[in-house]
Amino acid sequence: MSLPCFKPVRYYLSSEKHLYHAINNIFGFYPGNIFLYKLAFLHKSVGTETSGGSKVNNERLEFLGDAVLDAVIADYLFKTFPTRDEGFLTEMRSKIVSRVSLNKLAQRLGLESLIQLVANSTNVYRSCQGDAFEALIGAMYLDKGFRFTRKILLDRVIKQFFNIDELVRLEVNFKSRMIEWSQKEKKVITFVVADEIGTGYRKQYVVDILLDGETLAQGRDYSIKGAEQSAAEKAWANLNGEPAANEA
Repeated sequence: MSLPCFKPVRYYLSSEKHLYHAINNIFGFYPGNIFLYKLAFLHKSVGTETSGGSKVNNERLEFLGDAVLDAVIADYLFKTFPTRDEGFLTEMRSKIVSRVSLNKLAQRLGLESLIQLVANSTNVYRSCQGDAFEALIGAMYLDKGFRFTRKILLDRVIKQFFNIDELVRLEVNFKSRMIEWSQKEKKVITFVVADEIGTGYRKQYVVDILLDGETLAQGRDYSIKGAEQSAAEKAWANLNGEPAANEA
């Protein structure tokens, strides 16, 4: 499938030429509905609320993009590693789509300059870059469809920014890191299943990680183990004051 790279007529009439140009530079295509992409970069800190109570920011697109990204990565890994078990595939997916990894990816793509948020608040909203990337995927999916989005993700993201062989060798166990840290600091770390969302194969687990009884972070995944890793990863970043750029 070839990707359209011509400038649409609306490009010449739009006040959002810089965003048209940025998306084309990053992904090699011009948006159809530019306002979806504009919304993808609108952080909740500067979002608005309609008279009906609806919030205008990128959180809904982030939710959608997260699901699309998970589906594409799961399919890619399933076909790339036909003999590996579910545990290996889950761990590999986590290495690619973790909040830390997506934050770093967003920086490498140059998305930071496109995000609209309260000035000097990047360290406060440490996940804003990865969130914006997921929202961008959600916008792309609504604008261009799943097949188009899948091709962009595989050709422009996975193949260019991830070394799968290195990821296989990479050991990233944030739960173990948190437990080792708590023992060294004489703190009590507890992982608690706080909620279960959905049923059957769509069921997801929500896990809270508690530090001396206080909630430090929360993670969600289709397995308890995955949710624990997600929570531990966020907690590790919080404890170390790591901005998105240091996440891998």
